[in-house]
Amino acid sequence: RLMFDSSQLSDLPDLPDTIAPDGSEIRFLRSHAPGSSIVHALLLPGSVTRAVHHRTVTEEWYCLRGEGQLWRRDEKVESEIELTPGTSCDIPLGTHFQFRADGEIPLEIIITTTPPWPGENEAVVCPGDEARWTPTL
Repeated sequence: RLMFDSSQLSDLPDLPDTIAPDGSEIRFLRSHAPGSSIVHALLLPGSVTRAVHHRTVTEEWYCLRGEGQLWRRDEKVESEIELTPGTSCDIPLGTHFQFRADGEIPLEIIITTTPPWPGENEAVVCPGDEARWTPTL
């Protein structure tokens, strides 16, 4: 029989723990894996983040709720991904990216960062001419 410690469960806080450099709302989640960190990212309907890239981390995204698009560009390729519940994708180290919420409800994404998020200087905001869309945040 599989047992788990219910004291390790928690509700998502109503207010964000922080605002990411791209402008999305971030709520910290408990990660039990020493080599990564996990957050819940939320983007309100009609919002477009600033384009950013990371200095040292990679990310895995899983869309929980809402609809939107993710733009990614590295030295070789540029792509747009439809974000709908169940969509999973990655943000490799150094990739420039931006996302937006297109639907009627907030876009919600679980993000696993490897190695764990090192702090506020990790994300670098890209110059405005490098963004795919005009940011609203």
